[in-house]
Amino acid sequence: MSNDLMTRIRTQLLESAAVKQQTAELCAQDIARAASVVADTFRRGGKMLLCGNGGSAADAQHIAGELVAKLARERPALAAIALTVNSSLLTALVNDGDPECVFARQVEALGQRGDVLFAISTSGNSANVNQAARVAREKGLQVIALTGKGGGQLASLADVSVVIPSENTQRIQEGHIAVGHILCDLVEVALFD
Repeated sequence: MSNDLMTRIRTQLLESAAVKQQTAELCAQDIARAASVVADTFRRGGKMLLCGNGGSAADAQHIAGELVAKLARERPALAAIALTVNSSLLTALVNDGDPECVFARQVEALGQRGDVLFAISTSGNSANVNQAARVAREKGLQVIALTGKGGGQLASLADVSVVIPSENTQRIQEGHIAVGHILCDLVEVALFD
């Protein structure tokens, strides 16, 4: 293998590690607050709705899967729904109306006071994610934002914002899934230890 290739690999892994280190230093309190909101939601019998676009949609599904199935311990299932998985509904909403409503309409239908919306956007400026956050707030849901690039508009719509300290979408996404795993771990500890 060429030295250029090895340097490129090493550089990217070290950049990813540096963003995670900065996240640990700057975001630990916000991650703890988010986990507390989620654990309290489940304790009261509420559910977690998750949304995002592209890689953030995959993260929403991944985190929902960890909560419903398990992360690290055998335990009862937790009520988490990724709003990204019903392709018939998503395409109908886009075809019949405003693409910005694809998550908001589902929050309107499924969300109840006492639930939490976990909204993921690397920029914090995804119109459909932000619209879902607005509807969630109107309905009395708490909103947790997982963003980067300074937080964007989504950070101001959230009760708790975890803003990955990076401008690089790849590094932000890597930070997001790390935070998602940590959040699931903290919720399992809070509810089942």
